Amino acid sequence: MITATDVALSYGKRIIFQDVNIKFTPGNCYGLIGANGAGKSTFLKILSGQFEPDRGQISKGPRQRIAMLSQDQFAFDEFTVFDTVIMGHKKLYKVMAEREAIYAKTDFNDEDGIRSGELEALFGEMNGYEAEAEAAALLNGIGIPEDMRLKKMKELDGTEKVRVLLAQALFGNPDILLLDEPTNQLDIKTINWLEDFLSRFQNTVIIVSHDRHFLNQVCTHVADIDFGKIKVYVGNYDFWLQASQLHFQQKENESKKVNAKADELKEFIQRFSSNASKAKQATSRKKLLEKLTIEDMPISSRKYPYIVFNPERPCGDVILEIKDLSKEIDGVSMFKGLTLTVNKGDKIAFVGTNSLAKTTLFQILAGELEPDTGSFRWGVTISNSYFPKENSSYFSNEELDLVGWLRQYAPPKEGESFVRGFLGKMLFSGEEAMKKTSVLSGGERVRCMLSKMMLSGANALILDEPTNHLDLESITSLNNGLIAFSEIVLFASHDHQFVSTVSNRIVEITPDGILDVMMDFDDYLAMKEANPAGENDTLASQAA
Repeated sequence: MITATDVALSYGKRIIFQDVNIKFTPGNCYGLIGANGAGKSTFLKILSGQFEPDRGQISKGPRQRIAMLSQDQFAFDEFTVFDTVIMGHKKLYKVMAEREAIYAKTDFNDEDGIRSGELEALFGEMNGYEAEAEAAALLNGIGIPEDMRLKKMKELDGTEKVRVLLAQALFGNPDILLLDEPTNQLDIKTINWLEDFLSRFQNTVIIVSHDRHFLNQVCTHVADIDFGKIKVYVGNYDFWLQASQLHFQQKENESKKVNAKADELKEFIQRFSSNASKAKQATSRKKLLEKLTIEDMPISSRKYPYIVFNPERPCGDVILEIKDLSKEIDGVSMFKGLTLTVNKGDKIAFVGTNSLAKTTLFQILAGELEPDTGSFRWGVTISNSYFPKENSSYFSNEELDLVGWLRQYAPPKEGESFVRGFLGKMLFSGEEAMKKTSVLSGGERVRCMLSKMMLSGANALILDEPTNHLDLESITSLNNGLIAFSEIVLFASHDHQFVSTVSNRIVEITPDGILDVMMDFDDYLAMKEANPAGENDTLASQAA
């Protein structure tokens, strides 16, 4: 159990939260949610002791251990993968290191014998004899193969490091587990494994995540940071969404009733205060008016961008034909003999363990890369717009402000007021619109790229991991915008709910070909689980 008592935090005059009193209890998983900048990650750091609040205190049991997912990918570069995982339990790792050092001595003395006995007792108390097996199981679950486990962390790529750091946080059955965006850079299979792990975890878990399906699967409670407070709801993300909207609607209705009553009293007082026969009644109503508590509706930190894609023309009969497409990157095959026909109304989710293969395909279709062999043809009625996973090349001119940047993609006849209005809808209002592109956050760049796509009027959208860096509100707006879009969508995403609600066709890219199915995403996952090999391999081979 971990408790926050009267915790407050401000940045200058801006109050992040105040008077926070929460008890996080064992057996529960809390989803910590709020808009970008609401203080989610900072609150986790306060709970872990990495950051001091302005006021208040954090308390936990005297022997309880806190584990937090590390965000520093370079902190363990000189350690092996295996040691990095075990270092998640610092006391155990220290005991293991001292124990190994003593046993490595050639001049083992009586003092070493006494100390080794003490260490063995500590080692047993901390389940040290199961440590290697537990670390191996965790690494296997997150997709780190055995041949990588003795490599140094600096030899791993960014995605692999993230997985190892997740295993580190999970290691050793911590009493309190703090996870900040644990599903980042994980594939669907690994996310499912993590969901299962957390569903069986018996201690206290507090998670920050933008993955709505993940929050629905693992959370028993939601802690919502908004209005300068943190309010806990029992239930998962969907329950919080319904309950918070109902609560806000009730508050709004109450406010309207109070304001209507106040207006009625004011009107009577104004009309009859100088009327001798009504003076007593007017005085009575003044007293009633003074007793009325008129509260301004609190302003939420949540903002939803306006994301609507309007195609300039509908698609014709021929959309996209891909024939025998192959591509290698640095000698590694991304796909070979890929053949696919895109039809009217298709919203295709491209899935598969190799994210680079999907990115490579999208770059070829967008004209940014040439295939090694094969060809593809867009129909004459088709105009496409591409959302890349890596967008830094679009912001290379760091001297441009947002107005200048977006004007590059706006219709020539439209002026600055049109661009400013468009930026306002995407949450860049007032002075925000004059920001230099050099200071934009990841989420702000994504909103810029989506603005560019909306202005294109394209009838075929290609999106590579578009929910990365977005908050829940922006993800929801994008999700709804693509559901409403009437033409073609080709996309890749690790967001389960996003994929399941947008797509009507699944294409899995495998090393040997593609598995192409017209079905719901959950049905596809059920099919894969029921047939992890055999039938799916046959389908993939036939598609190739």
